[in-house]
Amino acid sequence: MKFSCSQQTLTKALNIVSKAVTIRTTIPILKGILLKVDDNGILTMSASDLDLSIEKKIKVENSNPGEIVVLSKLFGDIIRKLPDGEIIVEETEGKVNIKCSNSEFNIIGLSADEFPNINPNEENSEELVFNKEILKDMIKKTSFAASIDENKGAMTGVLIEMEENSLNMVAIDGFRMAIAREQMKNKEKKNIIIPAKILSEISRIITETESSGDDVTMLLSEKKAVFIMENTKVVIRLLEGDFMNYKRIIPAENPCRVVLSRNDFLESVERASLLAKVGKNNLVKLEIKDNNIEITSKSEEGNVKEDIIVTKEGNDLTIGFNSKYLIDVLKVIDDESISMYFNTNVSPCLVKPIDGNSFEYLVLPVRISQ
Repeated sequence: MKFSCSQQTLTKALNIVSKAVTIRTTIPILKGILLKVDDNGILTMSASDLDLSIEKKIKVENSNPGEIVVLSKLFGDIIRKLPDGEIIVEETEGKVNIKCSNSEFNIIGLSADEFPNINPNEENSEELVFNKEILKDMIKKTSFAASIDENKGAMTGVLIEMEENSLNMVAIDGFRMAIAREQMKNKEKKNIIIPAKILSEISRIITETESSGDDVTMLLSEKKAVFIMENTKVVIRLLEGDFMNYKRIIPAENPCRVVLSRNDFLESVERASLLAKVGKNNLVKLEIKDNNIEITSKSEEGNVKEDIIVTKEGNDLTIGFNSKYLIDVLKVIDDESISMYFNTNVSPCLVKPIDGNSFEYLVLPVRISQ
């Protein structure tokens, strides 16, 4: 096997493929990247931790077909440290020679025969096509709310719910829930759960992948999802188990509605959080009265009070929140103004757009002494 290409091209491809390499494995081949050159001068780079697999194709020069696995960290460190210019990579009898300018490395390779087959059977797969910016936005709006507790199974993932006329993404960790909706015609109703960490990687890969098109294709089989972006393919093992029936916990009645500036509220909560004590759930208190919200927080170091003007309908209310959960929600919303709905001081707050339901967030309050 032999090929040459620019240092920048190889580095960009490595940065994407190496996201699928795990260091937490006792299987040596999973610490590697498969380099495979075909008869048409295409280099396919592949990596897998068995839950996430990534394949990237690039055009190379001066090529001879063949394949070898190289240790990801060592190979990646070498390529990134080489100067900008042409790199020549050649495999001979299991050893890999790397040349660039005045530098030359020789490293040991691993047999490609041991590398796992990362391409699922795509027959009978359902195909969905996303605008890549919309997909990234939906991931941003939901993945942060998934549980980080590995014992919670399906709750560590994001539910992708395909309904007749919409596609919904939902994440919930027991303290907050995030829903993003996009109008889309689907051939059949179907639910899948993708690990939130991997979905966040998908978003980063979309950003890093140089693509001439605006769309991302997703193929769904029984146990895997495949995302295809021009010369990049990402294969994900779906999470098993049942996702919470999230629709049951969206409150039907909300006797208090507040319309306010998202950015003003975010900045006020961020300032109040500076004195919110970690040992007390990062507590900030909201006193909603007339057309005003008084935001307060206190600790042994001091206290803070701030008022923001709002438009309120319904009852007055005093309620406490973990400031981090509010900030996480407010940061992923792009709308200038939002609606917040309240029931009681022990019921979750509902955050929505002024019009429609393209996103919804539930945030559980923290009990406070009256």
